[in-house]
Amino acid sequence: MSSGVADPPVPRRSTIVAGWSSWRGQAIEPLVREALARLLPDDRLPAAEAIGAYWTRSNDVEIDIVGADRAPIARELRFVGSIKWLESPFDDHDLQRLIRHRAALTDRTLPLVAVSRSGVACSGVAAYGPDELVRSWR
Repeated sequence: MSSGVADPPVPRRSTIVAGWSSWRGQAIEPLVREALARLLPDDRLPAAEAIGAYWTRSNDVEIDIVGADRAPIARELRFVGSIKWLESPFDDHDLQRLIRHRAALTDRTLPLVAVSRSGVACSGVAAYGPDELVRSWR
């Protein structure tokens, strides 16, 4: 007997393969934020009682990591950052994008953080990679 509820559509293999990098990145973001919360404070970034994300409705500004004094509405922002879980490193292009997005969020010059699966190829950010993230859970 049918319950009247349809099963959700199953994506085709080609759709999954084509969007894998994006899906993988979205899946890792909450784990990265939790790992940073466990690691901080350290010699690169201050403690943050809440680590979340920020984006506008139009998605023209998207910040993967926002460290703050509290959630859901912060009184004080502590740092902002980007998660790049791709085969290429976080580079100057990514850094400039993060700086532009930070300026859209606040006038303050907050510390910047880059979390990358493939390393960081620029200066000016607190950089974290997979080894550090895994270490946070030990």
